[in-house]
Amino acid sequence: MLALYRKYRPKTLDDLLGQEPIVEILKNAAKQNRLAHAYLFYGQRGSGKTTTARLIAKLANCITRQSDPEFFKKGEPCNKCQACVEIDKGIALDVIEIDAASNRGIDEIRDLKEGIRLSPTTYKYKVFIIDEVHQLTPPAFNALLKTLEEPPAHAIFILATTEYEKVPSTISSRTQRFNFKKVPLPQIIQKLKNICSAEKIEFDESALELIAASSEGSFRDAESLLDQIASLTMGSASSPFGKISVESVETALSRTGFSKIAEMAGYLIEAELDKALEYLSKINDEGYNLVQFNKDLIHYFRRVLVLKFSPNLEKEFVKIFTDKEMEQIKAHSKKISEEKTIKLIKSLIDAYTQMRYSPFAIVPMEVAIIENLK
Repeated sequence: MLALYRKYRPKTLDDLLGQEPIVEILKNAAKQNRLAHAYLFYGQRGSGKTTTARLIAKLANCITRQSDPEFFKKGEPCNKCQACVEIDKGIALDVIEIDAASNRGIDEIRDLKEGIRLSPTTYKYKVFIIDEVHQLTPPAFNALLKTLEEPPAHAIFILATTEYEKVPSTISSRTQRFNFKKVPLPQIIQKLKNICSAEKIEFDESALELIAASSEGSFRDAESLLDQIASLTMGSASSPFGKISVESVETALSRTGFSKIAEMAGYLIEAELDKALEYLSKINDEGYNLVQFNKDLIHYFRRVLVLKFSPNLEKEFVKIFTDKEMEQIKAHSKKISEEKTIKLIKSLIDAYTQMRYSPFAIVPMEVAIIENLK
């Protein structure tokens, strides 16, 4: 049985959500038969870099595109011809994927150079996808540079990395560069809903919101979490999965949802010391990760604070929060005292540093709360 993130991997450029500017550029290049010989994809993990690399491999080698001028104008692979099917299955001989983390030396790049000289065995182009390219050694980068300077006509190189700053400028300057950004929360939630519908998985909307928030802008992480949590639930004869609830997500992740963070923030804003300490104790007794809870609380107050000084930031926050959550954040933003909130954030940050290494994680956080609310 395929993992959900593999089963629902985008098959066309239009399926690639959250990266619309990149999709537009690549589709236009495909329509004009102007695919580049070298690309550098960088940015957030799980945002579609490797998937896009495989889509380019399909675009370059799609047999339907090569034989049907009308279909060629769509700028998409057909997903039906031999090339598209083999590339999707990962069995295409002319699409070579290399993990630079484990093949980072000059010998591997020299072997690659030897393979590049050979003509494609089946398709029109040989496509070389080098993942985590920043892991290559300096001699390996130098060897790769020679290849990028004088590439054979039948070769396309696609370099992918999460750490763009570690790629030498001599390499990046010889590629077309695309920055893959974090995927907005609403798009992740919508895709999770679509998967649940297709897989007949029942869910609470708040549960999917928590999964999406935990993924930190990564489709792959969100889909993997959904797969993991769905597997933990008990289903019926008609549906192999049970209902995904907020409680099941919180249990699986040892992480609290937005509502719990907002509730604690409310007690702190209203200076209700007894309720804040009681609620923290409850969170601890229920087995949640207090270090993560404090981290989420810091981020919550940071957003509440900056929204008070810069209301225009709301247009950025709506990418990672639902409408209901934004209403709660705005309500708290109107209530806070700037001075007290800044002092509280600093105290929580100090507590976070201590909590990470303390066998008594609750103590630094309790002290921080007491110092600010007494």
